[in-house]
Amino acid sequence: MQPIMTELKHQRGEVLVTIMNNPVDFAIARDQHWYRIPISSVTKWLKKSWPPGWLAFYQTKIFGPEAYAINYYAKVVNIQSVYRWQLFPNQPADKKSNQRYYQLFIETLQQLPKPILSRRLRRIVFIPTTWEKFMSAIEINDLYNDSPLEDRLWAEFKHLKIQAERQEFVKINRQNYALDFAIYCAKGKIDVEANGDTWHANPKKAAVDNRRNNALESKGWNVLRLSTPQIKEEMAEYCVPTIVKTVNKLGGVEEGKLLPRKIDLDESGGTQVGLFDSL
Repeated sequence: MQPIMTELKHQRGEVLVTIMNNPVDFAIARDQHWYRIPISSVTKWLKKSWPPGWLAFYQTKIFGPEAYAINYYAKVVNIQSVYRWQLFPNQPADKKSNQRYYQLFIETLQQLPKPILSRRLRRIVFIPTTWEKFMSAIEINDLYNDSPLEDRLWAEFKHLKIQAERQEFVKINRQNYALDFAIYCAKGKIDVEANGDTWHANPKKAAVDNRRNNALESKGWNVLRLSTPQIKEEMAEYCVPTIVKTVNKLGGVEEGKLLPRKIDLDESGGTQVGLFDSL
């Protein structure tokens, strides 16, 4: 097993949030100081953010009181390319034995002073993020680092106290769609897309968007597409009123309380108590 690198450089995805979905893997990370990621996942999801300088672990339902949150993180010190049989030499050989993984060697797990929570107990895939966002995050949605346009919209959602989920995956007819922002209302669902103009100026890509919109709308999603100029120059005049009008038309934000919450705009934005007031 030859290391594929000995010096890890910080870059766009300097912290990688990964999935911790069973106690055996957690024990390995805690006691043996390594974690594995399929090389196919890196090729598919993580090209632009590889290699990570740090790993953070999102724990799933099986972890009980620590579930649906990031509680632990660790510094990556080395990475090797290995076969599964090399990671688990005592397991019987099967069709998985020759699958290839990156074995990430880490320092001792550190526990965050406060967990980074998932408000809707959601499933996630890998989240590459920056050290700054990781250290300041209160909830999972604070971590995403996909585009400045999305960050501007996310800041507005927090200001308006609108509970939204970033990079929510929806499966329709065996096709997975990643939504920039998903808002769940009493009488429907909203997909808010921050559209970079380069992509959507292409007629072929616009046709893909059309098929995507039709699929989502067939399952009850209301799709709002906001352009780069609108987000940069017309946030207060167009973007916020359009989102708020759609939320209120659909009965208000569903927050798991007795009644959904409609948004009341004044000169400064949202005025009603909601999710983020308690953060």
